[in-house]
Amino acid sequence: MPIYITQGRYTREAIKGMIVKPEDRYEALSRHVARVGGRVMSYYMTFGEYDFLTVIEAPGETQMAAVLLSAAASGGVSDLRTTLAMTSIEAKGAFAAASDLAPSYRSPGSA
Repeated sequence: MPIYITQGRYTREAIKGMIVKPEDRYEALSRHVARVGGRVMSYYMTFGEYDFLTVIEAPGETQMAAVLLSAAASGGVSDLRTTLAMTSIEAKGAFAAASDLAPSYRSPGSA
């Protein structure tokens, strides 16, 4: 299954709520992702530009988009940024496939 890395921010309201009633968001996210057939591999609170980072395995982009859209619609998170991740073995396969394609691709502006 594809792996997606997401970074995001909690809204001010969500932070206020979690201070009043602390909770483990890993558990809530795990239940949410399981509904589309995926699993949360990792969940981290982070310092800096983003408040959290998740690593999620989901069946595909439609299911991952559903997770992200529904989370954003809740109003508790914002500025979600998601990247598709590849294992080193998958990357090796991509480089091998690119080596087959590279000779046939013409660069823009070249003859």
